[in-house]
Amino acid sequence: MYPTDLTETQWQFIKKTLEFDDRKRKYNLKIIWNAINYLVKTGCQWRMLPKDFPKWQLVYYYYWKWSNLECFDLLLSKLREKVRFNRGQNTMPSLGIMDSQSVRWGNNRSLNSFDGNKKVKGIKRHIVVDKNGFLLAIMVTVANVHDSKAADLLMRTLHYFLCPIKVILADGGYRGEVIENIKNKFGYIIQVVMRSDDRKMGFKPIHKRWIVERTFSWFDNDRRLCRNYELLFETSENMVKIATIKLLLNKI
Repeated sequence: MYPTDLTETQWQFIKKTLEFDDRKRKYNLKIIWNAINYLVKTGCQWRMLPKDFPKWQLVYYYYWKWSNLECFDLLLSKLREKVRFNRGQNTMPSLGIMDSQSVRWGNNRSLNSFDGNKKVKGIKRHIVVDKNGFLLAIMVTVANVHDSKAADLLMRTLHYFLCPIKVILADGGYRGEVIENIKNKFGYIIQVVMRSDDRKMGFKPIHKRWIVERTFSWFDNDRRLCRNYELLFETSENMVKIATIKLLLNKI
């Protein structure tokens, strides 16, 4: 037993959502999920999975299969709806918060570049979250891509999932003509929320925008996300989705 293992209630939710059949297998799919959760939490390599789990090749096969079938996206959406409903909120959010996070590289074979503003060599995660900080959409680029340049592709990803967002809060990096372009293409209204220049007041969290910063701190709880160890951007995105799924499963 590991702390990352699914409870029976959590597994039944996954099984029902993804409509897994009950045919006989050598390894229960629940064990496969436990192995993937263990990998994301501890940051170990695929080949370094403990002997308690099936062979890493089998775990990776199911991971890649579920990724291609967009199972992680479906499960993330259903979990987010359930948690919001349990909190007395509408299942579909109308407000989003957008920001980016530069992440240091940990794989010298992966694409990476240098973020001159944050002084970070690696990749950049662009995300949109709801008012609870739960992930709505993610897109990964190299670190030197400016937020305003990536915003169009991020909105395209958000639109692909048919998310009925009306207003998206953002920082000053998204100022300019990108606001009008996104409104014309996707119908999303970008509201730029700036930090106050009054230094006498000391540090003060920016209204609602601090929520996305908290989401980034949640990512740091999983060692697989502290640095970018993935070769492909798609895999980097999937690891964030799995980490969010793991978080939401603990809230149902």
